[in-house]
Amino acid sequence: MSEQQQWKITATEQPPNWFIEAVKQHTPASSGLHAAQLLWQRKIKDHQQLAAFINHKAYQTASPFEFGQEMHLAVARLQQARHAGEKIAIWGDFDADGITATSVLWDGLGLFFAQNTQLTFYIPNRLKESHGLNHQGIDNLAQQDCKLIVTCDTGSTNINEIIYAKELGIDVIVTDHHTLPEERPAVAAIINPRYLPSEHQLFHLSGVAVAYKLIEALYQTLPDVPKHPLTDLLDLVAIGLIADLVQLSGDCRYLAQVGIQRLQADFKQPPAARRRPGVGRLLELCQKSGDRPTDISFGLGPRINAVSRIQGDASFCVELLTSRDIQRCHELAEVTELANARRKSLQKDVQAQVGQKLTQLDLSTTSVIVLEDAQWPAGVLGLVAGQIAQETGRPTILLSTEDTTSPQPLAPSPSFLARGSARSINSVDLYQLVKEQAHLLHRFGGHPFAAGLSLPIENIPLFTAAVNQQLRQSLGGTTLTPTVQADLTVTVADLGKELFLELKLLEPCGMGNPVPKLLIQNCWFDNAWHRNQQDSQGKKVQYIKTDFDIRDDSSRSPFPGIWWGHYKDELPIGRCDCIAELDYNTFKKRYEIRLIAVRPAANLELTTQQSTSILDWRNQKDSTLSLNKSVLTIQDCPTNWDDLRAWWKRSLYHQQQLAIAWSKPNHQPPNEIWLTLVGIAKYLNRTNHTVTRVQLLQKLGIRDQTLFLGFKALKYLGFTVKLQDHDLRINHNPKNISTTLADNAAAKFLAAISEEQFQRKYFAEVPLSTIAVMIK
Repeated sequence: MSEQQQWKITATEQPPNWFIEAVKQHTPASSGLHAAQLLWQRKIKDHQQLAAFINHKAYQTASPFEFGQEMHLAVARLQQARHAGEKIAIWGDFDADGITATSVLWDGLGLFFAQNTQLTFYIPNRLKESHGLNHQGIDNLAQQDCKLIVTCDTGSTNINEIIYAKELGIDVIVTDHHTLPEERPAVAAIINPRYLPSEHQLFHLSGVAVAYKLIEALYQTLPDVPKHPLTDLLDLVAIGLIADLVQLSGDCRYLAQVGIQRLQADFKQPPAARRRPGVGRLLELCQKSGDRPTDISFGLGPRINAVSRIQGDASFCVELLTSRDIQRCHELAEVTELANARRKSLQKDVQAQVGQKLTQLDLSTTSVIVLEDAQWPAGVLGLVAGQIAQETGRPTILLSTEDTTSPQPLAPSPSFLARGSARSINSVDLYQLVKEQAHLLHRFGGHPFAAGLSLPIENIPLFTAAVNQQLRQSLGGTTLTPTVQADLTVTVADLGKELFLELKLLEPCGMGNPVPKLLIQNCWFDNAWHRNQQDSQGKKVQYIKTDFDIRDDSSRSPFPGIWWGHYKDELPIGRCDCIAELDYNTFKKRYEIRLIAVRPAANLELTTQQSTSILDWRNQKDSTLSLNKSVLTIQDCPTNWDDLRAWWKRSLYHQQQLAIAWSKPNHQPPNEIWLTLVGIAKYLNRTNHTVTRVQLLQKLGIRDQTLFLGFKALKYLGFTVKLQDHDLRINHNPKNISTTLADNAAAKFLAAISEEQFQRKYFAEVPLSTIAVMIK
């Protein structure tokens, strides 16, 4: 499906000694060298920068009034609404940033306006409405006598909807961080950090952080109103910031640092004492403790996002994040967890279907991947598009052409619409790319890395051709290749608590300060096994995780790791290089790596002499091959490297060349082999005949260790296997049958056969170059 991945290794520049010593002050248990190298690479190069980066108390935050006149206008309009007793509606968005932004305004404005009577909120339905304001929602608010809408994480480009609200007597305050309109809309105020210079410390704020700044301004303007501490909102701010993948620099980093501390402190409380029991329960369900940014990016964020992806309506998530009713929060958290399990399963299904369609594309002539299907659920298309973009190194647009019967609260469209999501790679501005084809679209919105769009189905071929031609021209012959970046080179011996705590200095990580990627060279994997994940009710979901141990020559001890979304069979056998992230598993209470990419070892190139000392005669039918006395020939396909190494040593001892001459195996299904073994046992019991071990092995096509497991399974079916001279005698006693134990033992036997067959298939296809490396 994807092209060969390109690995980029960051050039390591040795920081000066004074800088390493300064970093070491924060890593007393280790040398600090790895952290110093990373910080230096990331342009943290003086004492003041270092102090502000590591310790939030050394950072000077920006005033909310650095948004200038717009913030003053927003505060004044809110004060006017308060004095006049007007009804206000918060208009949010259905993703994690929008949900947390709505929750921040609900909690924050709720101290100044009575919740549910004077203050309400509205979250669009992801599956029926798009991002942003729409006429039907505005009509509903007008009927409720609403006089002011405060948007969060949306609204900047809703020019027509803002004019429509104005006509109905509703003012709009926009708080947002998305693309700016060409002209200032007719709003009471628009607070959007994109109006600020790109180097400003507020420039990268996400929707929830902009909403927080509005509440901060209101606190400063109305100091006499009884209020909760402003910091009570920062856990929600951290969730939205990290889940939305904004650049964590300036105030973004500060707010995320303090917010994570609030999140962790609240989780440590007994459930009955938590300020946010819903958040606490979500953390329990995803087996996190709230002290890591990854607890949000891999735990809370995907769960909050899953609700709208699966159900459409995510309004209850605001209650989940803000309510103090423990029982109600726990109920909503369970619903959220199940939605996430369903999301994982759907995502896996769609990814497999997209993979099938990709096989029909010629990626060498494709710059932008555009695929469509009537069956694809729109809610997970953005997630799958992101995965495909990373794997292929190409912007990816996935469209659902299903005809939805739900009424669309937007302007009527002339034909059936395809709706979908687009995701980009770092080098391509997706927003500009798609915006150029606005004449073919119904609606479009987003930013350089992610977007949503809809277009008439008949326009899809034109649109596909246009974006491909446009990107090809802008690239000017440059080819797009999927890349993965490694920041540091380490060994297995380096992995563990000390390195983890050292790298933790860089947290919270995000865009502009990514999680450190570690290159481990010339390593190999042991004890790999995979399983389907389970949801909170113990049901299997179609989402795979592989567990393994990683080893190299630096240490005798292995180190544990996981590989999400992959089967154990995808791990290379033999020496390889890998790129991984170091993590702490709160649930298992262990340090582990999260595998990002793996490939055969790059530094083990073979010489001509090495490769010619082994002859590859596999799948050749000439029976005279084995008659050559100067060649030691292996005709039985091995199942492990140790067997092959033994043959290699034997060839060296006898000064012979080694020829691998086995054929691709033609395997019986494991279940048939089990039935054959049971049939042989019954026949031998009935006839009182004997059999040799070699005869059994040849008949069944398995190895000794696997046959032993078969004997154990036979034992629980009442059979006894005894060695008599050099033969095996099998008898049966019906009184010794244990069906449950027999089923369990048979399952182990079947698993061993499957593993053995997989290894034989591998050795039938493994390149000669790999064999030459592994056995010497």
